[in-house]
Amino acid sequence: MQNPGTATPETVTPESAPPERFPAQDRFADGAQYIAGRPAKGTSGRTHAVVDPATGEEVYTYDLAGADDVDAAVAAAREAFPAWSAATPGERSDALHRFAAVIAERAEEFARAESLQCGKPLKLTREFDVPGTIDNTAFFAGAARHLQGQSAGEYSGDHTSYVRREPIGVVGSIAPWNYPLQMAAWKILPAIAAGNTIVLKPAELTPLTSLLFAQAATDAGIPDGVVNIVTGTGKEAGEHLVGHPDVAMTSFTGSTAVGRRVAEIATGTVKRIHLELGGKAPFVVFDDADLEAAVHGAVAGALINTGQDCTAATRAYVQRPLYEAFVERTAALMESVRLGDPFAPGTDLGPLISHVQRDRVAGFVDRARAYARVVTGGAAPKGALENGAYYLPTLVADAAQDSEIVQSELFGPVLVVLPFDSDDEGIRLANDTPYGLAASAWSRDVYRANRATREIKAGCVWVNDHIPIISEMPHGGYKASGFGKDMSAYSFDEYTQIKHVMFDNTAVARKDWHRTIFGDR
Repeated sequence: MQNPGTATPETVTPESAPPERFPAQDRFADGAQYIAGRPAKGTSGRTHAVVDPATGEEVYTYDLAGADDVDAAVAAAREAFPAWSAATPGERSDALHRFAAVIAERAEEFARAESLQCGKPLKLTREFDVPGTIDNTAFFAGAARHLQGQSAGEYSGDHTSYVRREPIGVVGSIAPWNYPLQMAAWKILPAIAAGNTIVLKPAELTPLTSLLFAQAATDAGIPDGVVNIVTGTGKEAGEHLVGHPDVAMTSFTGSTAVGRRVAEIATGTVKRIHLELGGKAPFVVFDDADLEAAVHGAVAGALINTGQDCTAATRAYVQRPLYEAFVERTAALMESVRLGDPFAPGTDLGPLISHVQRDRVAGFVDRARAYARVVTGGAAPKGALENGAYYLPTLVADAAQDSEIVQSELFGPVLVVLPFDSDDEGIRLANDTPYGLAASAWSRDVYRANRATREIKAGCVWVNDHIPIISEMPHGGYKASGFGKDMSAYSFDEYTQIKHVMFDNTAVARKDWHRTIFGDR
């Protein structure tokens, strides 16, 4: 292993002819808004550029949405709501099945657009982001037929009660920049499957695949106005959308700090809120774990999407007998990861979303040098990649539990490793941050692992793995990681209103309980 802080993983040398990218400026020449079934230009009077984080080059310049665009999108969604909510579950299901088929036909276009705007390696977008979105769409096509309420029953003796699930109305959602396509799907699919209509604001850094997604919905026969996109800043377009009186619900994925602001605005109009916020996932390795599996799981779990994943493994707690070996082997495996052009074959890791984000991550690591050991990485690469927002896979050891790098969300390719002695201590440390989105436990002992799944406070706890998600299971957090669920049938609890219907069965004009208001028994 190389000296601490100087390791340079292999880089993929660009080919003599640059790989084909996505022609964003031509593809979205009509604008970065999608309202009532057609693209439009924003009317804020200001423009924004999408930057390829691998090169630092501007690849798409567009007019930002303003309040008028948000109003138009909400009006379109409101107009479309009566007919869409009245459609049968079968009709909505058929439309979503067609939607899945259209996305599948355009899979390569989606993958290239996502790689361009995010800097993700094509193998990630082709094998994870796009297939996951197609599967999500197919899942909700089926789930749209299963929105029943509770069975009927005579609970009072004189009445029959049953429960209806009904759509809420217009949903105003805000998605982050780390998984633009998948987050658009997680917001849009359960909402429209349940009969709602939606206005989605993607991050202004990464609007491309949200626009492709909305166009695919229209081409699949989903009525105009059911899915709308407004691309603007959070301060102008986002806050106006959240506070809009005709928006019945807000779903937000992003940082905990911004989530608090969203909640503050939403409560002013007493609308439903769904928040999926930050994470600082613990990766707990007990002393009976398969060390080789844990090392590979840690590197994959920490570096997925260049660490820009709220469920990424960020804090590895390793029981003392395995600690030094884990640190050494994890550093060595990190050093084998290949950084390169996202469109080049063989690239394992792309850049961060921006130079600003890269510098933010570097700041955490640089400050940690005063109190911890940077085992490998800890710098931006030089040479062919230096114009991009790249940062070397980084392993930090021996930090204190209360230090900044352990407690704060970095959102970069950095894993911090700390030792623990007893099982009690390992679980206590795992729970010792404000977050509770995801975690993993590594052990061959079923009782030990099962205890960890019970006692670690997180919305998802993996055993002997870290990161995989499936459409059938819910995603959401505890504590400062928010509340409510994405994916799965559980997400319908966020996007439906529960109504109790009660029928009198007696046909008696004067009920016995009326005596509490007038007359005697």
